[in-house]
Amino acid sequence: MGQLNGVIVPVTPFQQNCTILFDADDKVGVVVDPGGDVPAILAAIEEQGVTVSAIWITHGHLDHVGGAMELKAALGVDIIGPHEADAQLLTNVAKQAASYGLTGMQDCTPDRYLVEGETVSFGDHVFEILHCPGHAPGHIVFFNREAGFAHVGDVLFRGSVGRTDLPGGDHDTLIRSINEKLLPLGDDVGFICGHGPGGRLGEERRTNPYLI
Repeated sequence: MGQLNGVIVPVTPFQQNCTILFDADDKVGVVVDPGGDVPAILAAIEEQGVTVSAIWITHGHLDHVGGAMELKAALGVDIIGPHEADAQLLTNVAKQAASYGLTGMQDCTPDRYLVEGETVSFGDHVFEILHCPGHAPGHIVFFNREAGFAHVGDVLFRGSVGRTDLPGGDHDTLIRSINEKLLPLGDDVGFICGHGPGGRLGEERRTNPYLI
């Protein structure tokens, strides 16, 4: 098994971190949260020489799923995640996009929803599923215990947390998700988030103003 690698492709006017996770040796991997700008995502996949086995979704907001159906059509792979509690958000993507003046985003129909306790994988890289509501009702986090790495979507950011003023958001629920699900994973766990730079959980536990 090779090292777990990740390449970020910022997409949409929201500069969402669409992430290509893949094995450094066999170049098999997944695309996490293809929010839009699918040609740029496909170009990055080709540039890295990655064979994509699935599309993984952290939650149902348009900047994370708006390009998922187009990418699925291009690659012929399944869309996996998020938790079914985001089903209503997934059927409202195109309408929401129009309200922002964005075109080309499609409602998303996952091939499989995920629940906490399940795992997903590519090659030998296994990710545990954590259900972390608060930013969105069905938000999930992908955690690779062996690599000490989590893709946390919009639950946690460097120095901040996910916004909770969108439909289905709740600040107290979000902070509880972080304190009970993410921080116990360990201070050394590194993370990629949905916007901006990633970091380490311990640094956020010590310095994030929303958590101290």
